[in-house]
Amino acid sequence: MHVAILAGGRGVRLRPYTTALPKPLVPIGEEYCILDIILRQLKMHGFTRVTLAIGHLGTLIRAFVGDGSRWGLEVDYAEEDKPLSTIGPLLNFLDRLPEHFLVMNGDVLTNLDYAALLCSHQRSLAPLTVATYQRKVKIDFGTLETVEGHIVKFREKPTLSYGVSMGVYAMSRNVLARYPKNVPFGFDDLVLDLLDRDEQPHAYDFNGYWLDIGRPDDYDEANRAFEELRPILLPHVRPVADVEVAS
Repeated sequence: MHVAILAGGRGVRLRPYTTALPKPLVPIGEEYCILDIILRQLKMHGFTRVTLAIGHLGTLIRAFVGDGSRWGLEVDYAEEDKPLSTIGPLLNFLDRLPEHFLVMNGDVLTNLDYAALLCSHQRSLAPLTVATYQRKVKIDFGTLETVEGHIVKFREKPTLSYGVSMGVYAMSRNVLARYPKNVPFGFDDLVLDLLDRDEQPHAYDFNGYWLDIGRPDDYDEANRAFEELRPILLPHVRPVADVEVAS
C-alpha cells in the first residue's frame, strides 16, 4: 500500500497564496493544510508508505511531514532538481515502488476511496487506471452547428459534461519501466503513448466530492465550505472544539 504524492510544482496559478508556501501546505480551514488531510485519508484507507516527490520549496514540506510518524506512515522523499512534469519524477524512483501503487497530486480534496481505486487497478490488469469525474461546464453563449455555411443545430446556453482526470491514478511499475529517467514526461505523454500502443487505460468513475485546488477561486471555495465538508473528508477525525469540550 504505497502512494507517490506529486508535490514539486510551483503553484503558479494559485499565487499569491503560493508565494511563500508550496501548494500542498496552504491551509484549509483552521486546523489543516491540504497535505495533512491527504495523509490522514491515506492512513484511514490502509496505506502504509508514502514517497513525496518535491521540488519548489521542498524543504518546507520535509519540515512539516518529517518521517510521517505523526500520521502512522513511513515517508521518504525524491527531490527533482529540474521540472519533470507529472510522470517524470516517478521514473527516477521506480526501484522504491511495489509493482502496483497509487500516484496523486498534492493539491486534491476528495473523499475518493484510494484503496478501492488501487484494488480496481490490480483486478483490471490495465496499464494505468485513472480516477475520473464528470465536470459540468456552463456555456454562456448560444452554440451553433453549421454545415456548408448553413446553421443545422442551435442550443441556447447549454451545459456540457466532460469526463476529466481527478489527478489520482493507479499504476504498474513494469509499464513505466520502458520510459527514460530524468527527462520531462507528463501524464498526457503517458496516456497518448499507451493509446498508440493499443494499451488502453482503465477509467475509475467517481461521483463523490472532488475539488482540484488549482486557482484562487477553488481555494476560496474549499475554505468556505470546509466545515460542511469535514465529515466527508475526515469522517474519523473529531474537530478540535469537540475534543476540548469532551476533555
